[in-house]
Amino acid sequence: MTLRNCLIALALLLTPALAFAHPGHPDAGLLAGISHPLGGLDHLLAMLAVGLWAAQQSGNARWVLPLTFMGSMLLGGLLGFAGISLPFAETAIAGSVLALSLLVVVAARLRLLVAASLTAVFALSHGVAHGLELPVLSNAWNYACGFLLATGSLHALGYALIRFLPQAAVRLGAAGSAAAGAWLLVS
Repeated sequence: MTLRNCLIALALLLTPALAFAHPGHPDAGLLAGISHPLGGLDHLLAMLAVGLWAAQQSGNARWVLPLTFMGSMLLGGLLGFAGISLPFAETAIAGSVLALSLLVVVAARLRLLVAASLTAVFALSHGVAHGLELPVLSNAWNYACGFLLATGSLHALGYALIRFLPQAAVRLGAAGSAAAGAWLLVS
């Protein structure tokens, strides 16, 4: 492939993003909400880890953990929309990447109340971060729907990966994610 063809392909790929980039677009809130969890390594890895960890569980934990994350994240988002921040939220987000990834590495099966509580605390900090970063001129509810949709999709992707990848590959990937979480904590 020539340089010219690469540049044309890149221009075509970026065209839809440019069309939605201007303020006042009717879907700016939804698209901004979708892109927020996908655009940040910390959010992406933590949400993927929740899906992976949930898939390693049995019984109710398989659906309770992702739903707890999404519900607590929405609550955190509402706090962020109101301008309320949490102390050490960024540290908690980085810590969630490390902790959730390590839980996947060891395939931890905690009591459901403990697992759900841990998930809720981490999700609250992610939600506050999402809420505080509500783009100007965006509809908060559309933005929230967007970040919930992206989060649910990442949970589902993690759930699917457990089903299709060997357990050793999942644990190795989660170990890499844990290393990224440790790096986020110290940086």
